[in-house]
Amino acid sequence: MNSGIIEEDICYVILLSPTEQDKRDMDIIRAHVKHLQELERSGQLVMRGPFDDSPGGMVIIRAESREEAQRIAGRDPYILTGVRSYELRTWSLSHAGNRHMGIAVEAE
Repeated sequence: MNSGIIEEDICYVILLSPTEQDKRDMDIIRAHVKHLQELERSGQLVMRGPFDDSPGGMVIIRAESREEAQRIAGRDPYILTGVRSYELRTWSLSHAGNRHMGIAVEAE
């Protein structure tokens, strides 16, 4: 990992995609929203929402490890009921505070 990255600069992106079992079941949707609310209360939820231009959505979280992020994704009722599958990605945040992951040239 680049020396410019610190733990706070790592997030996990959960890309949710509909499966063949996809259905608009309000009980499942409410359970999914409750799962997101619990993540928000714990301070782990960064942002979330559906895609406007294609099916599915994205949930961005903070977790201690990729394994914890996998457990969080696996607890989502969308995943538990099989109406969504997910892809988990590790996201390194680039910003001025970490000199864009240690790559930015110092100002002269």
